[in-house]
Amino acid sequence: MKPREVVHKFVDLFNNKDIVGLTALYHDDAINHQVANEPVVGKKAIHKMFEHEFAIANMVCIVENIFEDGEWAILEWKDPLGLRGCGFFHVVNGKIKLQRGYWDKLSFLKQHNIPIPTE
Repeated sequence: MKPREVVHKFVDLFNNKDIVGLTALYHDDAINHQVANEPVVGKKAIHKMFEHEFAIANMVCIVENIFEDGEWAILEWKDPLGLRGCGFFHVVNGKIKLQRGYWDKLSFLKQHNIPIPTE
């Protein structure tokens, strides 16, 4: 799959909360770095990250734009609550090697009534 196709598949799986399918899109040594958090390294850790995130919040990704350049795809997204963000996906041989996401963590926590960490 081309990077754009991988990101479309990612969004479909994400919106269906298909953790097994999402995890399968990553290389074994992939990195998922949502910059508001520490990087998550490795397929097993990424799987656990999705389990945790889907357990605490009802997340929905609405595609605004997907751009592709070589091995990279860029996703501009929003959610039904008004949060917006973007993600950068480095796709090698049809699988995600590196994902980096930018979004407002404080707004996300408030919108989902998740306690704000004090440290």
